[in-house]
Amino acid sequence: MVDKDMRPAQFGTPVSQKLVSLIEQNAHELTMSYLRDIKQETSMPTYRSYDETELYKRAHRVYSQLGRWISQEATKEETQEYWTDLGRQRRQEGFALSEIIRSLHLIRRHLWLKVQDDGLLDTALDFYQAIELNNRVTVFFDRAVYYAAVGFETKL
Repeated sequence: MVDKDMRPAQFGTPVSQKLVSLIEQNAHELTMSYLRDIKQETSMPTYRSYDETELYKRAHRVYSQLGRWISQEATKEETQEYWTDLGRQRRQEGFALSEIIRSLHLIRRHLWLKVQDDGLLDTALDFYQAIELNNRVTVFFDRAVYYAAVGFETKL
């Protein structure tokens, strides 16, 4: 694993590196916020009744490995395989596709709320560099949603 303070150059700007480190270092807090939202989401009955420890592990994995997912460390093929398998597994566990998609939206939402709350975007340059990170995160979550849906729809 790459030292979180010394990310490879292909990862992006220093601000992006700082923001990813912030997210990964606060994975527990982000995961707990995500779980609080799950408990209030009436549109997610399967998630609400699912084992909270397992839900914690699943969300925490995304936050704590965000840098790997959005850098060039993880290949498109690895991303495709992981999220397709996840979609297939969630279907076997009885989750609705809409719940899976909403769960990923909530994970992404809490990620950006944390970035905004910590006020690391003090200058126009910081904000501009954060846009690069936002683009990478958006592409990652778009792929995650797509491949999870593909896996979900795959005949067993």
